Amino acid sequence: MRQISPIAAGALRGPLVAALVYDGLCTFEFAIAAEIFGLARPEMGEGWYRFAACAIEPGPLDAQGGLRIEVSGGPDLVAEADLIIVPGWKGTDVPVPQALTEALIAAHARGARLASICSGAFVLAATGLLDGRRAATHWRYADALVEARPAISVDASVLYVEEGRVLTSAGSAAGIDLMLHIVRNDFGPEAANAVARRLVMPPHRNGGQAQFMERPVAGRPGSRLAPLLDRIRAEPARRWTVSEMARTAVMSERSFMRRFAQTTGMSPGAWVIGVRTGEAKRLLEATRHPIEEVARMAGFGSVSALRHHFVRAVGLGPRQYRERFRQGR
Repeated sequence: MRQISPIAAGALRGPLVAALVYDGLCTFEFAIAAEIFGLARPEMGEGWYRFAACAIEPGPLDAQGGLRIEVSGGPDLVAEADLIIVPGWKGTDVPVPQALTEALIAAHARGARLASICSGAFVLAATGLLDGRRAATHWRYADALVEARPAISVDASVLYVEEGRVLTSAGSAAGIDLMLHIVRNDFGPEAANAVARRLVMPPHRNGGQAQFMERPVAGRPGSRLAPLLDRIRAEPARRWTVSEMARTAVMSERSFMRRFAQTTGMSPGAWVIGVRTGEAKRLLEATRHPIEEVARMAGFGSVSALRHHFVRAVGLGPRQYRERFRQGR
């Protein structure tokens, strides 16, 4: 049994941060908020954050990991908080209570900031405050969020997005990046760096950095193009021009272009670059080949071409990526 309660009200005078708690709570994501905003940091002075857990439904409540928790703060804290944090939600298809959406809308209207971690974006989406704006969520949930709220511009390739007073982040650990970003905005880079040092993590990953997700290359196995797609995957270093691909698929170029877009949802050039980027990632992770050899084997031809496309797709240069992800390093 764990008692989660606010820091003593008289100890601090800074912004009040309220993290939502619900049955089925995503424990890790709640803990991110509690660690960054709720841990005693006397070195930061009296202006540091005040933190409270905010139960949106009666307890005791169950949380992931076999925990049962009791929370002293109730939903009234939403009306008082300066920053409201929504951990990952119960499920992409679980309705958000109307009382909660109305409370969040009212909080935003009076000037509070709203921030979500991972699938917590579905709670903010239910308020309508993300309509017409960019938002981030875990790449696994991006399609479901688009389907649930087409008016949102969902960016599944970044760590976090700040749209005015509404902030969203990707998968669980990206919530740390977003919370540090908030600290950096409120108290400056030195404060954010000090918090990061206590977390034993890099002080800053830019919100636009890629999520390093596995991107399945689109293609319908039963389509006429399936043999061609398999061959390109097997031979990424081959010179795959549109005419060569059309000839291999036994189609006119015009028919090929139309069928390719229908099958993969992208142009032949973009699809081939995606395959080559995936192969480059595999080679960087699993081999010790020099970068020049990786560029050749993946089909980019030159290191400059590899770097150009790799940075666009992944957010890191190939050498940086290898340092971070090479197997058995």
